[in-house]
Amino acid sequence: MRADAVRGHLDGLLLAVLEQGPLHGYAIIAAVQQRSGGVLELRTGTIYPALNRLERLGLLSSSWQSEGERRRRCYALTDAGRHTLAGERTAWSEFTAAIGSVLNPAATPGPAT
Repeated sequence: MRADAVRGHLDGLLLAVLEQGPLHGYAIIAAVQQRSGGVLELRTGTIYPALNRLERLGLLSSSWQSEGERRRRCYALTDAGRHTLAGERTAWSEFTAAIGSVLNPAATPGPAT
């Protein structure tokens, strides 16, 4: 899938993956790929700036965790992040309904008369 297809939806994707609990960057990438059936492949150069921005906005918190000798920064949703995720889901539903009604007009009920 083209990278620009994800643009505008990256924040929602990251917040949704973190809803289940804290993850480090590579685990976030793997979760998005797995949940999308392999269609979405995010790059580290894309997600780390987004994670840092979401943390600055107060939607995520982060902490360093050690796994053996390896230290990884793990990200978790804040209450504000959960609230924003709910808004992202509503916006996504409205967006897909509008696009669907244009692309598949026969499947959309007409205006009430």
